[in-house]
Amino acid sequence: MTTDQLKEESRKSGFVTLIGRPNVGKSTLMNHLVGQKIAITSEKPQTTRNRIQTVYTDQRGQIIFLDTPGIHKARNKLGEYMVNVAEHTLKEVDVVLWLVEPTTFIGAGERHIAEQLNRGKTPVILVINKTDTVKNQDEILTFIAAYKDICDFAEIVPVSALKERNTDVLVEQIFKYLPYGPMFYDEDTVTDQPMRQIAAELVREKALRMLDEEIPHGIAVTIEKMTRRRKITDIEATIICERESHKGIIIGKGGAMLKKIGSAARQELEHMLETKVNLQLWVKVRREWRDSETLMKNYGYAMKDT
Repeated sequence: MTTDQLKEESRKSGFVTLIGRPNVGKSTLMNHLVGQKIAITSEKPQTTRNRIQTVYTDQRGQIIFLDTPGIHKARNKLGEYMVNVAEHTLKEVDVVLWLVEPTTFIGAGERHIAEQLNRGKTPVILVINKTDTVKNQDEILTFIAAYKDICDFAEIVPVSALKERNTDVLVEQIFKYLPYGPMFYDEDTVTDQPMRQIAAELVREKALRMLDEEIPHGIAVTIEKMTRRRKITDIEATIICERESHKGIIIGKGGAMLKKIGSAARQELEHMLETKVNLQLWVKVRREWRDSETLMKNYGYAMKDT
């Protein structure tokens, strides 16, 4: 047997999903682990809407991370779709990372997730995130004690995704539970997301961060055109909202807000694409699109049967 064959046999490879309530830091953690921003982040809940797949590779093998929407009480068809995506993913992976915040209070949302996890046999690692917000680090032991009996956890790992604390230990624990096998992707693969989808999500992220609380949940972004000519990438994108009043807010006085969103998105797109970007944004109203399966499908949120 050759050295390369021996290496192959000693490598592990598998799929790991990140689940949890909205805004617990799933996307921030995944972006840090793969070393590149793929999933958008914001302080507003329900930022992630689709399943986002990224790849981590080192000498031990390969981890394919699946970042999912936060599990929450659905209020429309888009909400149902998001919960469907998150819960369906539990059946397809080798390890589940359940992210929670550092607290001793276990609410109805967390208990619902625990019920789902207890039905399966997949190893579950509890990740207590945002430990940088805890002044007395000894308190982390009380959070572990509060959670340890709610589910049969394979491991419990406290981390800070934002400050990159203890994430190397988390990766070590993940590899412990992955099966031996060949890699699914080339070593230089970081995501399977199409660039058009990443671009649309980056525009949506900037809108999420800059707009009033009630508007972001009602917006979607579509890329109408994305072409490259020499050292310039031309992108035409449309921000979809549900009300005329929201359209006015997104555009802003004299187009100021739309320019602000576009400028922030363009800078990040130029960094990612390593070209100059000519970004043009439009805003359209599509009433109640979050309850229209046809419009949801058009905007990239296709319902799936479980």
